[in-house]
Amino acid sequence: MAAEKTLDLVEIAPKAEPPVCKIIDFGKFKYEQQKRDKTQKKNQNVSVLKEIRFHPNTDVHDFEFKTKHAINFLEEGNKVKAVVMFKGRELAYTNKGEEILTRFSERLEDYAKVESPIKMEGRNMSLIMVPQKSKKKTTNQ
Repeated sequence: MAAEKTLDLVEIAPKAEPPVCKIIDFGKFKYEQQKRDKTQKKNQNVSVLKEIRFHPNTDVHDFEFKTKHAINFLEEGNKVKAVVMFKGRELAYTNKGEEILTRFSERLEDYAKVESPIKMEGRNMSLIMVPQKSKKKTTNQ
């Protein structure tokens, strides 16, 4: 029947009892499948981790400027990692770094939630925040 219609006989479900076959144009089928895969890949949401760096003596203006950047990153759907970097003797003032990160998380609590709490990693203290689902939906509409 497939040869009469100049189409292809394609086995759809080989494990079914009896096996299921379909008479279709195989080239057209492959093209539509590639098109479907391409649209699925385009609609896929890839999360990127953006990093914002602070120092223990970061000024108020710099802090506000960097939090605005973090808000933009979160609205785009990216994760944000805030890092306080300590150099030399600044390591004695880890409480300042913790204070900066808590202020940062409080400032962004409307836009994001904390994924991993504040922790020390060598000379760096970090905090990771992920965007809230509700905020992201309202920006895409």
